[in-house]
Amino acid sequence: MSNSKAVKDLMIGIFEYPHIPYWFSISQAVRIIRASFLSTKKYPEPMAILVFDEKYNLMGTLTLKDILKGIEPRFLKPSKKAQVPEEDESGLAIIWDTLFAKESKELAEKPVSEIMAPAKYFVEPTDPITKAAYLMLHHDLVLLPVLENKKKFVGLVRMIEIFDEISNAILKE
Repeated sequence: MSNSKAVKDLMIGIFEYPHIPYWFSISQAVRIIRASFLSTKKYPEPMAILVFDEKYNLMGTLTLKDILKGIEPRFLKPSKKAQVPEEDESGLAIIWDTLFAKESKELAEKPVSEIMAPAKYFVEPTDPITKAAYLMLHHDLVLLPVLENKKKFVGLVRMIEIFDEISNAILKE
C-alpha cells in the first residue's frame, strides 16, 4: 500500500449522510432514516446519520444498532443461556412479544444525544490512511470524522474505503 495515500483521497462529503440535531427524538431519527435510506432503497455502508449541535459541530453518529438498543435496552442484557433471552416453554422469545410495547414507544421519545456514539476520534485530510485504519480498528468505528486544522468538519472516511484500499494493495501482483 502506498504511504502517499492520504485520508483526503478516500474521504466522502459530509452531506452524503443525513444529519439531525442532537435534540431530535429517536422516533424522529427513525423517520429520517426511513425517508433517506429505506424508502429510496439507498443503503450506504454503514447506514448511519450524523448528529450535530446548534453550531453545526459534529457531536456523534447514530446507527441502526444504536436505535434498536435505545428502544429495547433488554437486548443488552446477556441471558443465562447463550441463546435468545427470556425463552418461554414453546421456545419463542417473550422479548419479541413485548418489543414494541408502550415502554419502547416511550423510550423512542428520548433525545438521540442519549444513545448516539460520541465523536471522540478524528483525522486530518493530510493524515495517512494507515492512521485512519488504526483509529477505526482500535476504537471499533465504522465512520471516522475528518477535521481540517482540528476544527472544521470537512468529511468522513468509512471502513469500506479503508478495506477497499488495503485489499487492493494485498491483491496487487
